[in-house]
Amino acid sequence: MEIKTIGTSGQISLGKVHAGRTVTVEEVEQGVWVIKTAQVIPDNEIWLHTPAVKASLDRALAWSDRTERAESDLKVATRKARKGK
Repeated sequence: MEIKTIGTSGQISLGKVHAGRTVTVEEVEQGVWVIKTAQVIPDNEIWLHTPAVKASLDRALAWSDRTERAESDLKVATRKARKGK
């Protein structure tokens, strides 16, 4: 256990090893805080973490794992794109 003093600006140092980390701070009762490291997902990327998108990405990665890589024929790809296929 370490003893820390909360400074006049309301801050407490957890040490340089934790510098730059994002944390959640929950006051579970008066004078008792639970601090947990966290990762934040930007609002415009939250859709990537929905079950449907995760399943779609898992299928795409599985297809990629079992499909041999080949160089693209840009003329064929352009024709297909113009036809909407």
